[in-house]
Amino acid sequence: MNTLAIRDYVVFFIYFVIVAVYGYTIYRRKKNAAASASHDYFLAEGSLTWWAIGASLIASNISAEQFIGMSGSGFKMGLAIATYEWIAAATLIIVAIFFIPVYLRNKIYTMPQFLGLRYNKQVSMIMAIFWLLLYVVVNLTSILYLGALAISSVSGLSLNGCMIGLAVFSIIITLGGMKVIGYTDVVQVFFLLLGGMATTYLALNLVAEHFGSSGMLKGFSLIYEKAPEHLHMILNKNNPNFIDLPGLSVLLGGMWIANLNYWGCNQYITQRALGADLPTARNGILFAAFLKLLMPLIVVLPGIAVYVLYKDGGFQHEMLQEGAVNADRAYPVLLNLLPAGLKGLSFAALTAAVVASLASKANSIATIYTLDIYKKIIRSDASEKNMVLVGKISVIISMLLAVLIAPHLGIDKKGGFQYIQEYTGFVSPGIFAMFLLGFFWRGTTSNAAMAAMIGGFLFSVLLKVLPSFADLSFLHSFGWSIDNGSGQFEIPFLDRMMIVFVLCLLMMFFVSRADHAGGIVSRGLTVDKKMFRVPAAYAVWSLLILGILVALYTLFW
Repeated sequence: MNTLAIRDYVVFFIYFVIVAVYGYTIYRRKKNAAASASHDYFLAEGSLTWWAIGASLIASNISAEQFIGMSGSGFKMGLAIATYEWIAAATLIIVAIFFIPVYLRNKIYTMPQFLGLRYNKQVSMIMAIFWLLLYVVVNLTSILYLGALAISSVSGLSLNGCMIGLAVFSIIITLGGMKVIGYTDVVQVFFLLLGGMATTYLALNLVAEHFGSSGMLKGFSLIYEKAPEHLHMILNKNNPNFIDLPGLSVLLGGMWIANLNYWGCNQYITQRALGADLPTARNGILFAAFLKLLMPLIVVLPGIAVYVLYKDGGFQHEMLQEGAVNADRAYPVLLNLLPAGLKGLSFAALTAAVVASLASKANSIATIYTLDIYKKIIRSDASEKNMVLVGKISVIISMLLAVLIAPHLGIDKKGGFQYIQEYTGFVSPGIFAMFLLGFFWRGTTSNAAMAAMIGGFLFSVLLKVLPSFADLSFLHSFGWSIDNGSGQFEIPFLDRMMIVFVLCLLMMFFVSRADHAGGIVSRGLTVDKKMFRVPAAYAVWSLLILGILVALYTLFW
């Protein structure tokens, strides 16, 4: 039933009041401390604790595309989609040990600032404009629209009303600055986990009851019994979903490029740690890695449970959309089965995930625009107070633009989680190559960075359209191409990302060498091997996470 009962509204109102009151309290404390500097507003410099950083990283990452899209992928392809979450846990450890020290040592606050310091103003400005467009036109709009669509399907409220409500709620939080976002994200993650686990419990219990039993653990054992094909992490080349998750590439290939670029070179992610000292930033990222291990329980397992029920005759009508099965309906179908009160809790969890992500994206848009464009091009003598004001105005404008253009992009017609991953992959190999060599090879030049930025995109497009004029079926026996359903053999996008990444590295190496021969001098960063050392306790916790990952992949290989 697509409506909320009085008890659901009461639970949701309690969630709203807790977030609003807590956020206002943090805001008043900050205001009373006369913290009006732009770095405090955009980065909460020195204010966030490790647990706030970790919670904020998860809150900014988990949104409608995970709850709806990843659950849909769980319905369609099973536990294998959890590789995005579990490889992310290992990726976060790498970022904490090797990336964050470089940023903090060189006082990097934005990703365009890093590119300007390491390469030149042209590379920095091109990427600043690119990221602004990407965050507003792609990230902000997709999260807002998919979030509103999901909330509307559960509550029965109008889509436009949900969009406006989410936008206003997000603006209120974002205007308080990064400190308010960071600490309210702790509350958001609490509701996200609590509501998500309630939905998972319902899903597993439904499976148990469907087969004449009861209990969460019994439900999981029945999933293991009834759908063993949905509990494999590594897919073989004959699996119809191989094109999305091509076997060992999730462990040895493009999955690392996607994750390292997202977690290590992404403004709205790294921004959480850039205002802290190194130990606090690292501990926060490690906490986020632990939380990542839990995410498949609330964003993948429900979709698998719905698949088991659907396979045995359940939800035959509910999963249909325009006469065909739509996997992305799996999570909303479950939410509509929750009893009054619990449905309100899960509704709050979904709202929390969307609002937290919107707030983080909007804050990053404001940070890049204010520090990398407004301050450097429009008004170089801008005061700290003026920059904070400009940041707040840019938050409102970006959210307004997202509300206006989101309904016209056909976002709901383009698929869920996998679509977002594939088309982000058109630019991530070049960007990650540009950052990686910028970190660790002083010989990299600005021309090489520009070549990777442009060449990486062109290579990605070329490999995407290659099946239209070349027969790649000979690669199928090696698992490097797969029938895309139209008779064409296509290279899976994760493999394309790895191929393009290697090409970008080679291109940057040869362009840099040519520049050196021509007398062009590159600019390096301050990098010291001592920066990458970690305390023994941190190493132990990191190894524990990696050990859990090895156990999970061994169990569900």
